[in-house]
Amino acid sequence: MAGRIPQYFIDDLLARTDIVDVIDSFVPLKRAGKNHQARCPFHEEKTPSFTVSQEKQFYHCFGCGANGTAIGFLMEYSGMGFVEAVEDLATRAGLTIPREEGERVSASGHTTELYELMELVVNYYRKQLKEHPEANRAVSYLKSRGLTGEVAATYELGYAPPGWENLLGALGHSDAARDRLEKIGMLMKREHDGYYDRFRDRVMFPIRDPRGRAIGFGARVLGDDNPKYLNSPETPIFHKGRELYGLYQARHRQRDLDRLYVVEGYMDVLALAQYGINNAVATLGTAATPEHLDKLFRLTSQLVFCFDGDDAGRKAAWRALELSLPLIREGRQILFRFMPQGEDPDTFIRNHGREGLENEQAMVPLSDHLLGTLKSRFDMKTREGRASLVEAAIPYVQRIPVGALRELLIEDLATLGKMEAQAARNLCRGTPGQDRGPRRKAVPHRQSASLSPVRKAIRLLLNQPALAREIGDLQALQAVDQHGMPFLLELVEYILQRDTTTTANILEHWRGSRYEKHLVELAMDEEILTEPENLKLKFTEIITKLIEDHRQAERLERLRNIKDASELKTLYPGGSPDIKDKSDLA
Repeated sequence: MAGRIPQYFIDDLLARTDIVDVIDSFVPLKRAGKNHQARCPFHEEKTPSFTVSQEKQFYHCFGCGANGTAIGFLMEYSGMGFVEAVEDLATRAGLTIPREEGERVSASGHTTELYELMELVVNYYRKQLKEHPEANRAVSYLKSRGLTGEVAATYELGYAPPGWENLLGALGHSDAARDRLEKIGMLMKREHDGYYDRFRDRVMFPIRDPRGRAIGFGARVLGDDNPKYLNSPETPIFHKGRELYGLYQARHRQRDLDRLYVVEGYMDVLALAQYGINNAVATLGTAATPEHLDKLFRLTSQLVFCFDGDDAGRKAAWRALELSLPLIREGRQILFRFMPQGEDPDTFIRNHGREGLENEQAMVPLSDHLLGTLKSRFDMKTREGRASLVEAAIPYVQRIPVGALRELLIEDLATLGKMEAQAARNLCRGTPGQDRGPRRKAVPHRQSASLSPVRKAIRLLLNQPALAREIGDLQALQAVDQHGMPFLLELVEYILQRDTTTTANILEHWRGSRYEKHLVELAMDEEILTEPENLKLKFTEIITKLIEDHRQAERLERLRNIKDASELKTLYPGGSPDIKDKSDLA
């Protein structure tokens, strides 16, 4: 049963993660001094105010106030939950997430048993493909599609026999087991009572997530049932809009993915693998989504969309182009490989071989597909037609991030419209990624002058944790009685217990606590982010003053409680101040 993710693992994960690499996979960063900068992805702006600190493992926008760690960025930018963001970073780092026993992540967070159950289902269907009396029908179908036993084994193909209760009878031995099978989409509830198998008389294609966990199935019918292909429904562990068939196998079989082919069907992936193209993935019965493309561009710099040559294939290619525009930047490339009319990648590679599919001359770059498709819609012989082309192209060009490709497209657009390049540039002036829309408004920065000395010390430690080692008399500091001191001391202890601590470590350690909001506010402080000089001196002055103020307050309190001036000797053994009697203490 899944438990809470241990804090030590979060610390280790952040130590192995570089926030610059994480954010740069979504937003192109440029070095600016010791930090990195970009236009903020969370609000519209003309000049970069989004700063990423490699030293602090922290990002901050001076325009809208967005800030956080690598975990926080994935949650804010990609809409992930905390656990999902940790899983994403763990996958990047090649780490397995441990769980603490007896503690729940959330009411719906107990998914470990669901993954384990799905593995049993995968094994059950694989066994049926080898042993069931009617499995020869499935084997014959796979052979007719040109697949070998090796490919079938690599992709763990299986067989769901005819009948309504095969899986139910094999794995549904208790009410709890049947409930879990229904929860992962393998059983369906009858109208009145009981359950029945969702998949019957079908070839089964197990779907694994990038970490290798079985999460669902695609299924191809062998009889006359409809639909021909059927996917698992949405479940706690399966979300079609995020997952890609074959991605796990592609990463497992080819370590460095310099290119990924994106196809539409399970059999397309298997056919390409049969001919030695092991770097193909398929969407799961849906059009490509931004989540799909984000995931793929983390793994490779070049995507090749392979679509049928018919109208449906052209429409799918155009949808993929629209989604891809905001993601195109230096080092990334998207190509389209259209099949001849009446063929799909499966039939094409069987007829023309690997060389035919990988023919570079037949691949269409995204920019060529964009302009070529728009040109076909207008009469380029007339001014009106050329003007319509330019007007139609502007929204697409604006969605491409500023860079060389955008500039070259504008120049080509000017040539097609028979106009000056600067005029086309003026028309296309706009913010890339406008379709995302502003998600934040500019916020005023908190002024540090109003902070108490304790909060100032916390702010300095948050931004430069190593300052904790500059405290000379920790015992004296522990005696200070001021608002906020218990947390300051807890923070100092946290830092001193570790060899290295970053801003990210501190923010994630106290995520979800009553201190989180205050820490985020202090981390956003503009003064300390823009003026890091003399922080050591400022910190030691604050700590020294806290200790001295406390000692002075103690002395004053003791002075107020003395009975006569002779007791001053205990407070000032080297000579008392000019105090004649107790009235001088008022």
